[in-house]
Amino acid sequence: MKEIVKTDAAPQAVGPYSQAVKANGFVFCSGQIPYTPAGELVSEDVSEQARQCMNNVKAVLEAAGSGLGQIVKTTIFLKDMGDFKTVNEVYASFFEADYPARATVQVARLPLDVKVEIDAVASVD
Repeated sequence: MKEIVKTDAAPQAVGPYSQAVKANGFVFCSGQIPYTPAGELVSEDVSEQARQCMNNVKAVLEAAGSGLGQIVKTTIFLKDMGDFKTVNEVYASFFEADYPARATVQVARLPLDVKVEIDAVASVD
C-alpha cells in the first residue's frame, strides 16, 4: 500500500507528481525547489535557495510522520557545481550528526530555472 503525502507547509507540485509518497516504512520526498509555501521564489541567492529547499523537505517529511533525522538518502541537483561549497554548508546546518547518504550532481536545467533542488528518502516510525 502507498499513501500520498500532501501539505500546505511546502509549495504545491509544479507538475503531475505528489509532494511525497509513503510506502513500506519509508517516505519518498519529491525534489523540492526553493519556492515558499505561497508559491514564490525565495531569492536568487543560492544559499537562500538551498535553505528553502531543505525547509520544504523538512515540512513534507514532517507531514508524513518523519523528519530530517530519519533521512537515509538525499540527492542534490545543482545548476552550477561551483555552488557546491555554499550549498554544502547550508545542507550540513540541517543535521546534527550521522549524515544521510547523498549524491550531488550538476544538471543542465532545473524546474522554473532555480539553482538547486533537493529530494530525500526517509524512514517512517
